[in-house]
Amino acid sequence: MHTDITGVILAGGRATRMGGEDKGLISLGGIPLYRHVLERLAPQVNAVIISANRNQAVYQQSGLPVVGDLTADFAGPLAGMLAGLRAAHGDWVAFVPCDVPDLPLTLVEMLWQGKQQALAAYASDGERAHPTLALLHKSLAPQLAEYLARGERKLMLFLKQVAARQVEFNGQAHAFLNLNTPDDCRHWLQDKGIAND
Repeated sequence: MHTDITGVILAGGRATRMGGEDKGLISLGGIPLYRHVLERLAPQVNAVIISANRNQAVYQQSGLPVVGDLTADFAGPLAGMLAGLRAAHGDWVAFVPCDVPDLPLTLVEMLWQGKQQALAAYASDGERAHPTLALLHKSLAPQLAEYLARGERKLMLFLKQVAARQVEFNGQAHAFLNLNTPDDCRHWLQDKGIAND
């Protein structure tokens, strides 16, 4: 990489479609879902932080720093992004959700190249945008804090406001598959030929 980039795994949601279970800790083949994500993200960045609002002690067992939202109302991925921007040491932060176990191994490099002069970039599979897989400059933190303070929650709208660049990962739709339900998890394990515990 060309600079010091911190990776942040966003694991702070309510996971209502998982029956309210902490999605990042759902076991996939005996391994928590967030660890599948970590395995693919870690080689792409200098350090990793986990953004989580529940079960923080369990996430801390990974040996990684864990940060909670700075607001108490489960304000969505943007709140986790703000916490990550504030906690990161480097100037750039790469965000990924805890439920995308096949994220591209070139994600951070391609976002870095694709951002050009912009302060933010996010992924698209050519058909759909995936704004939670994004690269943001730390200087966006005050703007994001202000946006959340106004009660705004839409991630895509914020990215548009900061002139984020969309980076296309054509032909890789499978890499952006997120596991939202127990059925999604079952299908993912079947596709991989992994027996669940």
